[in-house]
Amino acid sequence: MTVLALETSCDETAVAILRGSNGDSAAELLASEVASQIAVHEKYGGIVPEIASRNHLVHAPRLLERATCDAKIEMSQMDAFAATSGPGLASSLMIGASIARGLAIGFNKPYLAINHLEGHLLSPFFLSASHREAATTGDGAVRRNVSLIVSGGHTMSIFVRSLADYQLIGRTVDDAAGACARRRSETF
Repeated sequence: MTVLALETSCDETAVAILRGSNGDSAAELLASEVASQIAVHEKYGGIVPEIASRNHLVHAPRLLERATCDAKIEMSQMDAFAATSGPGLASSLMIGASIARGLAIGFNKPYLAINHLEGHLLSPFFLSASHREAATTGDGAVRRNVSLIVSGGHTMSIFVRSLADYQLIGRTVDDAAGACARRRSETF
């Protein structure tokens, strides 16, 4: 299965094309393109949601073209289109989801809504076969584990029972580790 995925949950626009494996090996990353908006938001001292979403509209077409070129694949050859569905900035999420849904409808393919944080939890399965082996049992089920997510405004400790069966152990209430690290680096 070949999937084109868009990530627009905050201030970066990303497009990736992945080819799924038969379960014996890692998924193959055919293309990965990212456009950052750090310089755009720097003068405001933080991310401005409206500016972020407008910039996704500017960057996405170019990244889509570069990704399909790098992967040497046509849009019509995709088996599905995916986009981050949340959490994130609503106006930014809407851009990626609208593009992916439009492509899915246009090419009569499935649309996959991806939870940004669940993506972090499942990322070991897209690494090498040895990473996948360590993260799963002999029959391919996810091993029970405790995961730490530090992403944007989210810092969470999560107990993973199995695929799609998670329990929140704890999270920050008023600040995220990433934001603290950024402010500290700005101080220096």
